[in-house]
Amino acid sequence: MTSSLRQFLRIWHISVIVKRYRLDKLFSTVQLPAPIRWLRAFIPTGKDLSDLPRGERLRLALQELGPVYVKFGQILSTRRDLLPQDIADELALLQDQVPPFPGEQARKIIEDALGKPVDEVFASFDAKPLASASIAQVHPATLHDGREAVVKVVRPGIDKQLRKDIDLLKTIARLADKFMQSGARVQPLEVVREFESVVFDELDMQREAANASILRRNFKDSNDLYIPEVYWKWCKRRVMVMERVSGLPIGDIEGLRAHGVDLKKLARRGIRVFYTQVFRDNLFHADMHPGNILVDATNPDDPTYIAMDFGIVASLSPRDLYYISENFLALFNQDYRRVAALHIDAGWVPASTRLDALEAAVRTVGEPNFTRPLNEVSFGKLLYDLFSVARRFELTLQPQLLMLQKTLLNIEGLGRQLDPEIDIWSVAKPELEAILRNKNSPDKLIREARERLPRWLAQAPEVRDLMHNLLAKANADPSMLTNPSRDTAGRRQEKTRAQHQTVQALAGGSLSISGAVLAAMETGPWFLWGYSVPGLLLLVAGGWLISKSLR
Repeated sequence: MTSSLRQFLRIWHISVIVKRYRLDKLFSTVQLPAPIRWLRAFIPTGKDLSDLPRGERLRLALQELGPVYVKFGQILSTRRDLLPQDIADELALLQDQVPPFPGEQARKIIEDALGKPVDEVFASFDAKPLASASIAQVHPATLHDGREAVVKVVRPGIDKQLRKDIDLLKTIARLADKFMQSGARVQPLEVVREFESVVFDELDMQREAANASILRRNFKDSNDLYIPEVYWKWCKRRVMVMERVSGLPIGDIEGLRAHGVDLKKLARRGIRVFYTQVFRDNLFHADMHPGNILVDATNPDDPTYIAMDFGIVASLSPRDLYYISENFLALFNQDYRRVAALHIDAGWVPASTRLDALEAAVRTVGEPNFTRPLNEVSFGKLLYDLFSVARRFELTLQPQLLMLQKTLLNIEGLGRQLDPEIDIWSVAKPELEAILRNKNSPDKLIREARERLPRWLAQAPEVRDLMHNLLAKANADPSMLTNPSRDTAGRRQEKTRAQHQTVQALAGGSLSISGAVLAAMETGPWFLWGYSVPGLLLLVAGGWLISKSLR
């Protein structure tokens, strides 16, 4: 009974804020059930804010609802495939402005997590936090060996509060799905579930510490990006301890200028960091807003980025990474037909999509950009416009790809803030080409083949058995290779293509295994770069067949 009363009061509070900020104008209320329409008449309105832009009204309402809703708005701002641009831009301005919880509570959480008194773990611990956000807050500390550290502590009771608010959001989402005119396209319940997954991941400090540790390893000895060291000995699920870093806020342009920082070089490095994280490492910081970035200006002529807050880190599947990199190259080269073909091959749009129609749509997005000065072109905006146009062709993308697009927009916006004249294309294209050239170099491919050789040899008998079983089934049931007459011509072509791809993949795998064996055994008679030429030829042939089957 008490729980139901609390939920009713929370819904009433939300209803008051919705009416105060006129959020009911964001969707049609004509189809709402009669009791809800009747109840709205009793909700006080307060100050009329209807003259404010709708995006601003939504942002202010979420801020008044509290930290969980602010976090929801932040994550929702990444779903530009679902939101109008004005609302997505406004939600991107949301910042966590949450009062800190008492330092004594933080001390108790740390002691419970580490099983030791705070004074035994740290030489000093400041109960006054450096920063406080919706999920956790950060306290400065010093280790007994003299190293400066920060301690990130998850808010007490946040798990229960999140669960209550998310359950309530799901209830609201179900109503929105039923009564919003655009409910079928926006899929509010799926959006809330995505938020649920992301935000509960952020509660796990060990997960965040692992993200930071991997990023640090990827950029070891790099002058482009510095990742603070994680002190694993003191990291638990609700507590994370890492190196304390200092620098200039990236958003303080005047401060950077006052320190003589080379802003043009810093802007170019930001673009390079993004492409390196995505295409070289396939692990990128997906929350790169100015509040999470500092600049080490110790050497103003050679400034370095410092990243913080690693709760949201994303990666792509190998398949999506291949197709997104090929899309980027095709766009750089203005090859619109290639972009359209890649969208179809990747399965982002239905296989029945007409290639020429999609090519024409891509051209309408790309061509206007290439008629402008290149220092005015935003690749992130171009990617966003491309995804928007492709929605007409029933585009379906994974959240990671949308995070990629949002991160690219953030990085490009940051680059233009630092250097308004930066030519994104001239910086990004050679970076991407160099990364892919290195990834696909003969030495790297042979090294990867050697690493995978034991697994391939172990699986070789299984491949033989699978081929035998497949051919036996096809012989017993010819319909596997032919379609019933009721199938359409498109389905017949699709199955035929799938069969060809399977054969190509099997043949390519067999040739690659043979080539790797010859290369590993250094079998002559001819050698190139110290490797067996026959082995290299077989590897190239196998790789070509596998690549052809994937395309």
